[in-house]
Amino acid sequence: MSDDVAQDRQDGEDAHGWWGPPVEGDEVASLIGSLERQRATFAWKVGGLDREALSATLGPSAITLGGLVKHLAFVEVFHLCTRVGGRRPGDPWEAVDWDAAPDWPWTSAAADDPASLYDLWRDAVLRARESLADAVADGGLDRPIAWSDDPGARPNVRRVLVDLIEEYARHVGHADLYREAVDGLVGEDPPEAPALYPLPERERRG
Repeated sequence: MSDDVAQDRQDGEDAHGWWGPPVEGDEVASLIGSLERQRATFAWKVGGLDREALSATLGPSAITLGGLVKHLAFVEVFHLCTRVGGRRPGDPWEAVDWDAAPDWPWTSAAADDPASLYDLWRDAVLRARESLADAVADGGLDRPIAWSDDPGARPNVRRVLVDLIEEYARHVGHADLYREAVDGLVGEDPPEAPALYPLPERERRG
């Protein structure tokens, strides 16, 4: 078993419902649960690797697992903290010249050690969760987002959440292929809670 899987889970599944949508949930619980499933699966696919594995490429593509980690850390902060919550992205994102280096999360990841990349993603997830929870409590999914880069459109929280689930699903597919090529790890759902994945603070189901 890969060392990025926590050892305190039982029965090889999400027995306590810490990630994944509920079987009979409302729209908020279903969408957030779907996002958490993507996060947990992504953490399983990219966790526990060294710098060489995180920097490995596949075929002609320039994508790396490390680049995916850093990209999705930025996506979490940009969409849920800045767009939805109106919060400053903070470091390292505010120091980037995005006009000169629009692909900076992808191209800079190879220079980062694994611990730094993993901490960046975990911190982004925690910040994004807090921002999303505040937005849902203050108007629900119909609430307009705080900031839009399109002056002609003001999406609501629902639209941004759906876009983020789609973004994760796409990149979980990439991570699935890359991880199998790196060390043969395969599977659809994490057998246990990945150590990289910060478990949501919510009541157990069932």
